[in-house]
Parts: sequence; structure tokens; C-alpha cells
Amino acid sequence: MPMLRIRVTGSDDTARAVINLLSSVDGIEHVEEIDDLMPHMDDADSSSAGLSDVAGPKMHEIEVEAGNLATARKVREAVEALAFDLDAVVEFETEEEG
Repeated sequence: MPMLRIRVTGSDDTARAVINLLSSVDGIEHVEEIDDLMPHMDDADSSSAGLSDVAGPKMHEIEVEAGNLATARKVREAVEALAFDLDAVVEFETEEEG
């Protein structure tokens, strides 16, 4: 089964909207938001801490297990359309089991 990892750059509401959309697609086996394990350079002692240009949208990583490749394509198209409507940025990483 294809596994998709989707990185959404946007608000918490945007991430929830994407997760709700994914949960409604037929053929989806599993949807889960996973923690961001990347360290970020947002040191509280930094001279730029708290500046408005540093406080941008958050990144959310969502893991999706699709039943087949056709469903994975449908997921990608639906998420791209929603991201366009919500003015969010999405990136896809695909793992296919052989």
C-alpha cells in the first residue's frame, strides 16, 4: 500500500481541514499527524525571538496510508486543490511498497 507523507505549511486550522478531507476519501486506510522531529532555530534567547517576521505559519506533517495507487493520486489532487483554496503550501513524499 502506498504511504504518503504530506507537509502542510499553514495554520492549525489548515492542517485540521486537510486531515478532515483525507478522512473523508474512500480507500484511505490511515491518517495521522506526526510530530515534527526537525530541530528549529527558534532560540528564546535569540535577538530575533518574537519578531513578527520570525513568527510565520507552522509546518504540519501528515502521514496517509492509501489502499492503492489510484487512491494516492486522488489524495494528492484533493489536497492540492484544498491547499490552493486555503492559501497553504503542501509538499508530498511518497513511499510505495513493492
